[in-house]
Amino acid sequence: MKRTLAALVLMLAVFAGTFAQMEQHITWKFSTKNIDNGKVEIICEATIDEGWHVYSSELPENTAVPTNIEVEENEAYSILDGIIEEPEATAHFDETFNAELKWFENKATFKKVVQIKQEGDVILKGYIESMICNDETCMPPEMVDFELTVNTSAPATEEVSASETAEEEEESYWGIFLLAFGGGLAALLTPCVFPMIPMTVSFFTKTSATKAAGIRNGIQYGISIIVIYLILGVAVSAIFGASALNELSTNVWFNLFFFLLLVVFAASFFGAFEIVMPSSWVNFATKGEEKGGFIGTFFMAFTLALVSFSCTGPIVGALLVKAATGGYMGPIIGMLGFSSALALPFAFFAAFPGYLNSLPKSGGWLNSVKVILGFLELAFAFKFLSIADMTMGWHILEREVFIAIWIAIFGAMGFYLLGKLRLPHDSPMEYIPVSRFLMGLLVISFTIYMVPGLWGAPVNLISGFPPPKNYAESPFGVGDQTPVQGIIASGDNHGGMPEGMHYGPQGIPAFKDYDLALAYSKEVNKPLLLDFTGLGCTNCRKMEDKVWSNETIKGMLANDYILVSLYVDDRKKLDEPYVSEITGKKIRTVGQKWAEFQFERYQQQGQPYYVIIDENETTLNTPVAYDPDIKRYQNWLQDGLDKYKSR
Repeated sequence: MKRTLAALVLMLAVFAGTFAQMEQHITWKFSTKNIDNGKVEIICEATIDEGWHVYSSELPENTAVPTNIEVEENEAYSILDGIIEEPEATAHFDETFNAELKWFENKATFKKVVQIKQEGDVILKGYIESMICNDETCMPPEMVDFELTVNTSAPATEEVSASETAEEEEESYWGIFLLAFGGGLAALLTPCVFPMIPMTVSFFTKTSATKAAGIRNGIQYGISIIVIYLILGVAVSAIFGASALNELSTNVWFNLFFFLLLVVFAASFFGAFEIVMPSSWVNFATKGEEKGGFIGTFFMAFTLALVSFSCTGPIVGALLVKAATGGYMGPIIGMLGFSSALALPFAFFAAFPGYLNSLPKSGGWLNSVKVILGFLELAFAFKFLSIADMTMGWHILEREVFIAIWIAIFGAMGFYLLGKLRLPHDSPMEYIPVSRFLMGLLVISFTIYMVPGLWGAPVNLISGFPPPKNYAESPFGVGDQTPVQGIIASGDNHGGMPEGMHYGPQGIPAFKDYDLALAYSKEVNKPLLLDFTGLGCTNCRKMEDKVWSNETIKGMLANDYILVSLYVDDRKKLDEPYVSEITGKKIRTVGQKWAEFQFERYQQQGQPYYVIIDENETTLNTPVAYDPDIKRYQNWLQDGLDKYKSR
């Protein structure tokens, strides 16, 4: 009886521990919303435990697992596009992936739109895939199924509360506004706009009967500038719509178009040609100035916008590209920021004309500002080409090529600032101003800093712009992290690489398949090191970069162990999906299979997680998780090896 009671208590303890381990730290709520013309929005709301975060749907390639909504195909509806709507995520620089990763904390809402093709009730089936992490570990990617019934003839469902995402959206809009405001300040320093400030303000002060009238006219002029550019922002949003604007950051053809557009803008700033508005438009605006009053002032501002387009157009175009990723309100907020900066000096100097004398005189430096902006636009253009290249897998603009192009662009900018290069509209210089000389040295220093990136250096200052390290001609770097000369080099009775083995982290020979690794372990009489890891696991990369890079540990893993890396976020589809006997969920991918294997065998879900076993699948010592202490990890490996030999 006592033994039975003890066994029962033990079973209950294991059962309770199992359910504790199965906690996902995130819960999902699913709903739908009728939009218009048969379109339905699938809404997935996440509630996340304190200290955990879920990733955005938009992440750099080969980093963490992005959140994704998959809808099963059905004749009753069609999926409009692959775009997932989400609030603006908080960006965090991840040293492991050398990239900025976006994620959400506490709450997040993801949406996807489908087009319903028939009347009556329609059942939408699918799942949302996500991965959550905290500062110490990551859970395996989880796929949560949903089944929703919709009827497009029914009234639209209640709006999802915007209070959850208001703070994130506000931060995004402030970012767009400040970026656009900076663009407006840059536009002020171009030869098309800067000389207009004293001319316009002098006109107002001379034609106004009183000082108050001059101030009023100047303010009206500034407001008119803001209204004109706001109309442009509203037009862009109205024509394209929010869903199309969201495609700007992911669609291949949009990115190729913007690459060509920014190259054309850069060439214009370099002086190859001028982008001007039709003369009929300018004449129409000039005639409107004769009407006087607010209408006349408005047409004066409209004339400024048209005449200065050769300088402001490329800046406005680049800002609209960036601002459009902020959804429907992005272009509107962007144009508000740009026009506010542009209008500010006109209103200020109209109110205080005495300060006009403090402005620097026009000259060749204004064209230099245009040329520098041209260099920057040309550099940013290649970011758009890089996105298209990685998406399509062309491998035209790999990491080394991208960095080489940036070295050339910023090197040329540095020489230009130092007076070694002259472009068509530059004025001759007898000497280089000190400020320009210092700026030139700064740009040349930045250029030299990027050079080691050609040989695999991280170049963290430009992180997020070039492709990741694995998207390169030499993923291991030149003369760095070469594959370990371990069991593969020596042949180990095979004279080459065994079936299923490849060069893994730090060039260490590794398997990705457990069964193949186990069979090879029996053949060569070596213990297995199970490495439960993930492509998007930050701490896994830290262990590989900081611990496995140690020569002693690297040698032990290559020569004394059979390493098998089981990626719990491997999204390769299984030939035959199955339903888990443990969780009851459908197992669709290789990653889900290894995540379930880890939980079933070791009641653990976090990564990294390391287990040493022998050829009979017996655990030799206590498994360990993330631990950056090199000596402790080495002792753990040695302990496992000693126990294997002393069996």
